[in-house]
Amino acid sequence: MNKNVNPKQNRSKGRANRQLLPMLLGAAVVILTGVLVWVSSDSQASENTELDALPNYTDVKGKIVVDGLKYEKQPHLGNSEAKVKVIEFADFKCPACKQWTEAYLDRFIKDYVDTGKVEFFFMNFAFIDRDSYLAASAGEAIYHQSNEKFWEYLHKLYANQGDESTIWATPKFILPFVKDNMEGIDYSRFESDIKNHTYMYDVKEDFKIAGSYGVNGTPKFMVNGELLPDSSYEGLAAAVDAQLNEAGQ
Repeated sequence: MNKNVNPKQNRSKGRANRQLLPMLLGAAVVILTGVLVWVSSDSQASENTELDALPNYTDVKGKIVVDGLKYEKQPHLGNSEAKVKVIEFADFKCPACKQWTEAYLDRFIKDYVDTGKVEFFFMNFAFIDRDSYLAASAGEAIYHQSNEKFWEYLHKLYANQGDESTIWATPKFILPFVKDNMEGIDYSRFESDIKNHTYMYDVKEDFKIAGSYGVNGTPKFMVNGELLPDSSYEGLAAAVDAQLNEAGQ
């Protein structure tokens, strides 16, 4: 037994330890909070940078004159001599566009395009959000290198489509996506076109033309210049068949 221990000193040390513990915990909370705020701020800054890199229709320079559908400027499939011209108006962020493409496009191509009855066109109606414009611009950039590669881009981008309510088709996504998934294009040229918003005029022109013909959502279809009231495959096929009958085919 240690006869030199002072009970009062022990009680004093105990009280000091109990007082020190909350101070240490408080300091730890302050440090953790600071770290979380820093991480959140850094993440927000990165997100803002991505948003700043997205194009906007107000950035487009040059007057747009709506004077026809301009079939010659659109990605296309099929015989240019076909009696029936079908345009699909679409937004790459649109879930219904993805669903229609996956469910019906190959069937429509087999029944009408490959048989020489229809020439099929794609026209942008990028309206959901700012990254819709970027996804459309990327499609235009690829189309201006290769019409065939545009359709590959369409299928692959729909297969990797993000949530409609989020901003996902950013340069941070689009550039590596194309680099990793699209062979046979000049990637340096593509990257330059995306960063310089080379084809935003074309995207806005499509948007203005489509709107002037009554397009207000996606997907929408036009058969020989007539906008269809719905987007069903049955409605599209019926409209095409009617035009073919009228043309004696």
